[in-house]
Amino acid sequence: MEAVLWYVLAGTRGGPNRVRILRALDERPRNPNQLAEELDLNYDTIRHHLEVMVDNDVVRASGDDYGAVYLPSPPARNHWETVETIINQLDS
Repeated sequence: MEAVLWYVLAGTRGGPNRVRILRALDERPRNPNQLAEELDLNYDTIRHHLEVMVDNDVVRASGDDYGAVYLPSPPARNHWETVETIINQLDS
């Protein structure tokens, strides 16, 4: 899981936005529309990053497709120290 986190959050161009999304989801579950408004990102951009993170088991959806809210996955929670290390490196 650590390698996946480094790849998804720090190894690609979309990493910084994925970190922003993951930070927001760490505070509380949100749907894509809420994330788009809060992070001032395009809705389709949010959907793309959520899809990448779901495919890599970094976040999971709860609920049906349209009204689904997202939250960090259990594997991501189990490796949260790695997530924080990545966040700190991207912030510096």
